[in-house]
Amino acid sequence: MTELKRAVDLLENPNWVAKVANIIGVPIEWSIKKLPKRANKIISAAVNKSLLAALKAAVLTMDRSRQHAASKWWHRLAVIVSGSGGGFFSLPGLAIELPISTTLMLRSIACMARSEGEDLRVRESQLACVQVFALGGTRSADDASESGYYAVRIALARALSEAAEFIAEKGVIEEGAPVIVRLIARIAARFEVIVSEKVAAEAIPVVGAVSGAAVNLAFISHFQQMARGHFIVRRLERKYGEDEVEKQYTRLLSK
Repeated sequence: MTELKRAVDLLENPNWVAKVANIIGVPIEWSIKKLPKRANKIISAAVNKSLLAALKAAVLTMDRSRQHAASKWWHRLAVIVSGSGGGFFSLPGLAIELPISTTLMLRSIACMARSEGEDLRVRESQLACVQVFALGGTRSADDASESGYYAVRIALARALSEAAEFIAEKGVIEEGAPVIVRLIARIAARFEVIVSEKVAAEAIPVVGAVSGAAVNLAFISHFQQMARGHFIVRRLERKYGEDEVEKQYTRLLSK
């Protein structure tokens, strides 16, 4: 119960928006309104490209990964470096910076998954790592009812299952395959919200490269927090059963 309470605190109380607002000194909502009209199209394209790269990395490299869990600070440092470039070039640099940052974050997520007992040779565990990018955001744009940790898992369950079966059968990621497109779209609907907030923060003229690095530190810290909570829950589910853990999770959440 102590571990589950820790997971609830991590998953249901994301402080990403507050951290970024403190870094840039203005409300996120204000900075989002200042983005150019073409921003949404650029962000959407970058998010889809990044998630596809993360999915490929998860499927093609995790099953051969045997290294010990790396320090989360190594991954944070790498993302800070890429974030400083993103902050310097702002929106035009997103197409280059975001896939790099997302793949680096995936490696950090995989380390946390491994530390919580996940077998990264298993397709379900690989996809559970990619699933983290859908956690901890605000309500998704396409379905306002999809909020809360278990609600997101339920919403993604079918897409994840179909993708796992397809990848197992084909052995590769086919970019245009309907099941892959559906999975990316479901995760992107939530990941894009946080990326938009990140871009808005970095687009403030006074932010620049230094604060861009700080924004990226908050960015990766957020998803490391989501990953830790997610894989704590999955570890407890393996030991005590999914139904029992979900019941106790809901009880803790209602207190």
